[in-house]
Amino acid sequence: MKCASAPLVNFSTCDLCDEHKIDDSGSFRVLPPKFHSFGGLEAFSGIISTVKCHEDNSLVKAAVESPGEGRILVVDGGASLRYALVGGNLAAAAARNGWAGLLVDGCVRDVVELKVCPIGIYALGLMPLPTEKRNQGMRDSVVLIQQVLIRPGDWLYADADGIVISARSLH
Repeated sequence: MKCASAPLVNFSTCDLCDEHKIDDSGSFRVLPPKFHSFGGLEAFSGIISTVKCHEDNSLVKAAVESPGEGRILVVDGGASLRYALVGGNLAAAAARNGWAGLLVDGCVRDVVELKVCPIGIYALGLMPLPTEKRNQGMRDSVVLIQQVLIRPGDWLYADADGIVISARSLH
């Protein structure tokens, strides 16, 4: 498995929350503290692309095998803990194809392989079981992750302190 290099980040989610704490427009959102870092990068940011799938990672595979262009793939797995939606091969493909990070509302596997890829990966937990391939799901649709609405084109900022979503770039 060969992973590509990743860009440096220069933000703090704590600082972003301080700057936007009185934003009641809904354009700045904070995800609940349910996600854990599994990738080689703990901090990353970028424009969001989405996949909505349930216990089938066919569309996740197709997405990470396409050019990422520094984007973040947000995977709405319905918070299922029964199967892993991302493993070492998909993480390596994502890094190789220029994805900045993955946010998985579900599980991942191959934790040793994930940690060596220079890509950010946040997920709910670990599960060694792979998914079935049924080619079901939706790409680039609005998703609801842990009761937080996320749209394709939104921006995601993740670091050791948390994950925030914004309707616009905060750089």
